Amino acid sequence: MSTPTVSFSELSKNSKQVAAAVDRAQRVHVTRRDGEDMFLTTARHDQQREETAEVTARLFAALIGNDEGARAILLALPAVFPWTRHLSSEEVREFVVELVDATHDAAELDVHTNLHRVITEWRATARVLADPELTAQLTRPLPGDDHGEVPAP
Repeated sequence: MSTPTVSFSELSKNSKQVAAAVDRAQRVHVTRRDGEDMFLTTARHDQQREETAEVTARLFAALIGNDEGARAILLALPAVFPWTRHLSSEEVREFVVELVDATHDAAELDVHTNLHRVITEWRATARVLADPELTAQLTRPLPGDDHGEVPAP
């Protein structure tokens, strides 16, 4: 089912019709010219999404908790994240642990940015490792001059 889209001005002018669309579709995409787009959703739909995230996080944690489950995750990983083939076995394990932790954060703390950050950072690592010239350039020793401590951003 596709998500209906309305403009913010349409929402303000025709709120009853937009609310009816939310009831039918469970959520509506609201576009804005002067800000980030939004979604209107029903409380039930939002609760179901939260439950889905929680179940997924618990499932990952249960699977990674034993050898067979961890092996199943490692075997399934390339189908979900094809770029993991460029990571070493140790890097894949680190990615899975961070992925599970970030999934827990999304479910338990309603913090979703960690999950997106973990995926984005590991994908960037794989992108570098996929290019031998770039890998060599970024992993070669730096000149002998020590320029001191790098300040935190």
